[in-house]
Amino acid sequence: MARQARREGQHLHRPQLRPVPRLPRPPAPDPPRALLFAAVDWPELDTYGTVTPGADAKLVYNNDYAVNDLAITDITEDVLRNQNPDVLFVYFGETDEIGHNYGAASPKYTAAIDVQDGYLGRLLAAIQARPAYATERWTVIVATDHGHTDAGGHGGSSIEERRTFVLAQGPGIAAGARPIDTRLVDVAATVFHQLGIVPDPSWGLDGKPIQERSTDPFDSLYPSLSGRVDETGIPAGILGFTHTAPSGWSVINNAMGTGGVTEWRGWSFATDEFWSRAQRDQSRELNVRARGVFAVADSDEWADKTFSGTYDSTLVTPAYAVSGASAVTLDFTTFYRQEAPQTAQVLVSFNGGTPTVVKSYTADVVSQPQSLTVPVLAGASNVSFRFRYTGSNNWYWTIDGVKITTS
Repeated sequence: MARQARREGQHLHRPQLRPVPRLPRPPAPDPPRALLFAAVDWPELDTYGTVTPGADAKLVYNNDYAVNDLAITDITEDVLRNQNPDVLFVYFGETDEIGHNYGAASPKYTAAIDVQDGYLGRLLAAIQARPAYATERWTVIVATDHGHTDAGGHGGSSIEERRTFVLAQGPGIAAGARPIDTRLVDVAATVFHQLGIVPDPSWGLDGKPIQERSTDPFDSLYPSLSGRVDETGIPAGILGFTHTAPSGWSVINNAMGTGGVTEWRGWSFATDEFWSRAQRDQSRELNVRARGVFAVADSDEWADKTFSGTYDSTLVTPAYAVSGASAVTLDFTTFYRQEAPQTAQVLVSFNGGTPTVVKSYTADVVSQPQSLTVPVLAGASNVSFRFRYTGSNNWYWTIDGVKITTS
């Protein structure tokens, strides 16, 4: 979407405010309906149907951000003090404009953040001044959709351009907590959770309420993550990989070639920042459904240093009880790039017996959930799954969010 840039030195003035939109307050419907107020000065948020078309009252300004961010603050403050919205969506665009024009390293960028922080402070004060504030349950979420380069702009594959944040305060959200796996998709899920709305599975939401802490076994590896060994494109201070598998898991490298880049010799466990910094613009930034720490087999990066033999590594899950079950289901998310002659297989083993292939990948799978259901072998008491990847200077395979259930 194109943004209308402000001319350098253009005179900024305080606009005459539009009338404050009035939220409807009809007789209580059955079931009750939440009232949404939206105010934006990036009009594409309205014309492309992102948020505002469903609002009960809305403001849509043009993208003269320095002027209209203030107008939005003034009117939203009035709505908070004098009306009863249930949900508000408020967009400020000036920091993005300054980031484009002057860069994230510019003092102007810091100054714009300070101004925006002041606007947010006014809105928080208006919430706290509400007569019924003591009996209300307010949740405030602040998020950004992307980062900026120091020189200005975004849209590339670098961590700096892709970096986002989610700040939240409200009932059930622990003060000072820094969840290791929060993503922007969690904003909608958190809002639904705070409103008591149970999302329909057909909505296909990727997010989860931020109160739900990770139970993914790979995320338990955070304390053991190390810095780079052979990689040169990763800053020395970034701690983001380990070869140590989670408790109960194992990696089989008996057929693995020798040499190669240490970080990627066999299945490794890494963060997005560490792995995607290893090599820009080879689509690693598309691993968007992985969270926190994930498992990665990367023959492409492994082969960037002298090696012999082929890449052949197998990741093995713990054994899970299946006594009395008729079927076992393996769920996980994956990002796989195919290039012959590499192979990627999921195998199942009951009671420690010979593993059997239940899934082979022969084409790209870009950040998708996977669900494999296998009949339980008669008399079996436990099951384990294996992820075997082979190749030689080909591409990669990531695994995350592994969950095993029985039925």
